[in-house]
Amino acid sequence: MPEPAHHVDVVIVGAGVAGLSAAHRLTSAGVTTVVLEAAPYVGGRMSTEKVDGFRLDRIGQLLTTSYPELRHTPGLDALVLRPFAPGLLVHSAGRHHRVAEPSAGRSARGALTAARALASAPRVPRPPRTGPGSPPRPPFRTAPRPSRPLSRTAPLGGALDQARLGAALARIAATPVRRLLARPELPAAQGLSARGLPARTIEGFLRPLLSALLCDPDLTTSSRCADLALHAFARGRLCLPEGGADALPELLTAALPPGTVRTGVRVTSVSANRVTTAEHGELSCAGVLLATDARAAAELLPGLRVPPFHPVTVVHHAAPEPPLAEPALLLDADRRGPVAHTAVVSHVDPTRAPAGRTLVSSTVLGTPPDDLDRSVPRHLAELYGTPTDRWELLAVHHTREAVPAMPPPHDLRRPVRLLAGLYVCGDHRDTSTVQGALHSGRRAAHAALADLGIQPAATEESLPAAA
Repeated sequence: MPEPAHHVDVVIVGAGVAGLSAAHRLTSAGVTTVVLEAAPYVGGRMSTEKVDGFRLDRIGQLLTTSYPELRHTPGLDALVLRPFAPGLLVHSAGRHHRVAEPSAGRSARGALTAARALASAPRVPRPPRTGPGSPPRPPFRTAPRPSRPLSRTAPLGGALDQARLGAALARIAATPVRRLLARPELPAAQGLSARGLPARTIEGFLRPLLSALLCDPDLTTSSRCADLALHAFARGRLCLPEGGADALPELLTAALPPGTVRTGVRVTSVSANRVTTAEHGELSCAGVLLATDARAAAELLPGLRVPPFHPVTVVHHAAPEPPLAEPALLLDADRRGPVAHTAVVSHVDPTRAPAGRTLVSSTVLGTPPDDLDRSVPRHLAELYGTPTDRWELLAVHHTREAVPAMPPPHDLRRPVRLLAGLYVCGDHRDTSTVQGALHSGRRAAHAALADLGIQPAATEESLPAAA
């Protein structure tokens, strides 16, 4: 830590991706900046536990390759995204159903043609289980990997249902964000009924997909935020950062000037020109940016609103052999158990498991059941169609305040400038996503630079936050 008499231009409290993103904008403009983090590591909720060579995300939020801030945030140039297989798998009525990959440029006629081809495609038998794991694949950059047929699958509904779904996704992908935000705002569950799609398509695909994207099993989220989530899904590919969720904050930290980020420093009070820490006294500055979670920010600045949260529980298992042949995201449409979605994560990102080992990560949304250790393996056996009694439980990560809720009416641009010299950012100021956190950090940094009379080093067009 600097000496108590030391002065910096801006102190950022919190080393999550929002604060680190803001630090890059400030330091790039020549502003002396220090980031103080109470935890011994950076990233906040985007942390990854290492257990016996496995990399286990604590929350495991899904990313999409269409998030603009992943491309525009300084420090993330080296980020490698590992995409899931094209399309999605949905488990319903005891079988897997395949949903075709969305395409932003696909017309309704094109969607019908693709759906008919999918419906007439021969079934592919499950390949023999000769060994766990899968060979590493080249990192994702810009072009998607060629798809392979998924095993034991059938189309979701008939050809017409697939065509309607494909056309609906194509329309929302082509709709400008500003038009999406001008639509009437309802709870997402009510907004789905206005899609003009069959109930089996909504309940069998859109509801479980949005539940996974928003971490909201009851779909109480604003329909505008749900539209943004579908817009991002339809324009990109669901993916995971290579090496774990903590790859983002670690890359951002490594790209900052040495000494910018100080971990293990607990801030006890803030004002527009001073920060007090428990271990190192006071630090004077020209501005303070709070980049903590919503509750910690309200503790330092009483009066800030604390939103409700969606709890998330992630259960990690080591399986003796892969229960699924593809790097697919498997959704549960019937909601017959606690697991909302699951994946053989070591297929998606081989770096997350030791060589020859299989990692299965499953997400429980809402309050977890008391018998989690029994009900989750039982549900996974049903979803994957294979016994799970030999699976090894690696970790259970329950985060009670994992994702800020976004019920209607939801302000997608909550103010980041409280007054001159005092700013706040985080996923609770935009959308409750990695995209929203990064974008709020950019907004807060630009507000601070404006008050300091400095033109931002990067002047790219302000991008709306995708969900």
